[in-house]
Amino acid sequence: MDTLGLLVAVIVHPADWRDCHAAVPLLRRVRRRAWRLAEVWADAAYQPAIVADTCAAMSCRLTIVHTPKGQKTFQIQPIRWIVERTLAWLGKCRSLSKDYEATIQSSEALVIVAMINLMIHRLKPG
Repeated sequence: MDTLGLLVAVIVHPADWRDCHAAVPLLRRVRRRAWRLAEVWADAAYQPAIVADTCAAMSCRLTIVHTPKGQKTFQIQPIRWIVERTLAWLGKCRSLSKDYEATIQSSEALVIVAMINLMIHRLKPG
């Protein structure tokens, strides 16, 4: 997603895939749609070696966002908050609350439809 929390690209993958391995095909999809991409923010769970090579090939900078050391209580972190807020909005969609889809393509389509609905409501609330 972009800095406004709007979806740029989506990949639904099986549960036995690690997120860092799904990041490479996702970044390729993002690059086709957002060719001016300059920086990618990623969680520390994404292995920098795998994702960094893809970012270098795409001529964009990879920034790993870490949790501050010694943090014991919940604190809003601006970069992560964008992602968490968007995932919460998508979680409110009834069709995404459970995974009943038979194919990966239909799951991806439902995420896109939910994001379209969110954007329409942002343009014209109510």
